[in-house]
Amino acid sequence: EPDVTIVSGLKDMVVSEGDDVTFRCQVSHENVRDVEWRLQDVALQNNEMNEISVEKGKIHTLTLRKVTEQDIGTVTFRVGPHTSTA
Repeated sequence: EPDVTIVSGLKDMVVSEGDDVTFRCQVSHENVRDVEWRLQDVALQNNEMNEISVEKGKIHTLTLRKVTEQDIGTVTFRVGPHTSTA
């Protein structure tokens, strides 16, 4: 299996409290399994507040719903040994 790399990394976002924010990271291969999203070094799960999905096979997205001041911090996307932060 070829090494997966990050083609297009995360971008810093500024949002107002109560809004949703979406982070996108594009990887080089489809159907990647070893993927992790973190906020302030806490692993995120797909639930009503965090929507984690994959678009077109290679674009991994994280949507944080109705953000609050507690959501301020670093978002990290990891695939294999590669990471991108915003």
